[in-house]
Amino acid sequence: MSQQPLFTPITVGSLKLPSRIVMAPMTRNRAAEGQVPTPLMAEYYAQRASAGLLITEATQFSLQGYGYPNTPGIHTDAQVAGWRRVTDAVHARGGRIFLQMWHVGRISHPVMQPGGALPVAPSAIAAEGTLYTVEGPKSFVTPRALELSELPGIVQGFANGARRAMEAGFDGVEVHGANGYLLDQFLRDGSNHRTDAYGGSVENRARLLLEVTEAVAGAIGADRTGVRLSPMNPFNSMSDSDPAKTFSYAAGALDKLGLAYLHVMAPVPAPETPRILPLIRERFRGPLMTNGGHTLQSANAVLNDKLADLVSFGSTFLANPDLPERLLKGAPLNTPDSSTFYGGDARGYTDYPALTA
Repeated sequence: MSQQPLFTPITVGSLKLPSRIVMAPMTRNRAAEGQVPTPLMAEYYAQRASAGLLITEATQFSLQGYGYPNTPGIHTDAQVAGWRRVTDAVHARGGRIFLQMWHVGRISHPVMQPGGALPVAPSAIAAEGTLYTVEGPKSFVTPRALELSELPGIVQGFANGARRAMEAGFDGVEVHGANGYLLDQFLRDGSNHRTDAYGGSVENRARLLLEVTEAVAGAIGADRTGVRLSPMNPFNSMSDSDPAKTFSYAAGALDKLGLAYLHVMAPVPAPETPRILPLIRERFRGPLMTNGGHTLQSANAVLNDKLADLVSFGSTFLANPDLPERLLKGAPLNTPDSSTFYGGDARGYTDYPALTA
C-alpha cells in the first residue's frame, strides 16, 4: 500500500468504495414519534456522503429491541419510508450506506418495553448503573432470560429487518454484535451464564451471533452483510474471561460466511489491541474494518501494517461532514460538541461547517 492508503479504492462485498474512510455508526436520538427517520436525518447523512461508506446509527427491528428514546426503527412501513428519504438523499450525492441493526437486550427498561415487560437477555443478570429513558434516568433492572423457544424469533426478526432495509434502499446491513447489546451479551461469558446450547463454551455463546448473521446473509446476500464486534469494550457492564479466545473464534466462524466485512472496535491506544487485532486479522480473511479514536496518521499506519483494510471514524465524522476532503488536504478539523450528541435539533447535527462554507 501507499503511504496514504486511506484514499485508495477497495471492493467491499458488492460495492466499490472510492476510499477506505468509513463513517462509524453513532446513536444520535433524533428520530420522530413512532421511531421514524426524519428529513433532518436525511440531510445529516447526505452531508457525509463523501465517505467511502456510511453506516447508520443502530436501528431496532422490533419494539422489544428498543432501549433509548428516539432511536429509529425498521419494522413499520412509516419507518421504511423515512429511511427511504435518507438513502435517496445519500445516493443522490453518490454515496453508499449500510443500516446498522440491533436488539439492545438488557439495555432497556420496562418503561421502554411493550406492556411494561422486562427487557430480555441471555441470563437474568442486570447491567450496572442507569440508562436514559422516555421518563428520564432509570436504574437498570434485572432482565428476563430468553427461553430457547424464543431465539428463532430473534433470528427471524433480524432477517425481516434486513429485508425491510433493502426495501428502504440500503446498500447493505451491519449486524450489531458489539457494545453490550443482545448479541454481545450472548457472546461474552460475563453476561451469558446459560447452561443450554447457547451458553457455556465459546461455540455455544457465539451460536446466536452466527445464526443471526447467516439469516441476514440468507435474506439479502452475504456480500451485503457486515458484522460489528467490540472485544475489549467494557461499556454496559461487559466482560469476558478470555477475549482472545472468544473473538478469534467468532472471527474465524464469521469468515466462513463470505461477508462484506467485519467491523472491529479496537481502540488506539489500548493495551489489548496489539494482541487481539492481529488474532482477528489472522482468522478473518475478508475486508476488515477497525474503529477506535483514529487520526489520519494512525489510520494510515494500521492500513499500511495490514492489520485492517478500512477505518471508521466516529465523532470526528460527526463534526466534519466533509472529513475525507479535510484529511486529504490536511485541513483543520471542527471540534465535536458533546452536549449535542444525543437528541435535539439541527444544532450540533447538521450545522457543522464544511471547508467550502
